[in-house]
Amino acid sequence: MNVVVLQGRLSSPPRGRVLPSGDRLGSFEVTVRHPGERAETVPVVWLDPPEAVLGLAAGDEVVVVGRVRRRFYRAGRGTGSRTEVVADRLLPAAWRVPVLGLIDLAIADLVPEPVAGWAGGGGVDHDGADNVGNRMGTTNQ
Repeated sequence: MNVVVLQGRLSSPPRGRVLPSGDRLGSFEVTVRHPGERAETVPVVWLDPPEAVLGLAAGDEVVVVGRVRRRFYRAGRGTGSRTEVVADRLLPAAWRVPVLGLIDLAIADLVPEPVAGWAGGGGVDHDGADNVGNRMGTTNQ
């Protein structure tokens, strides 16, 4: 399964263009910061993005859910490649409750059904309760 969740700020406003197929493609970069480390800029593309995505501004903090893709193309006399995230969903990071739902959808993509007999490592749920195992269909003891 190939699922990625990014939280960061848009490095520049999203750009939209029309492909030869007639489809619209949105592209933008998300700068992700980890405490004590250098910031990383991640290229993101979205096929037929909602109009609201193209209206975002540089500096807006967002959460993106999608998948990683490596794309190959001809470059001069050789072949080039680019690794990017293909977005499926995006929300402003300030929308805490919808963002948590978005992350739950990403988790559901990874584990569509509870696994019988899984002992679950435990963890903290969105409301702070120690019941991640319960959400996955198991019991934390």
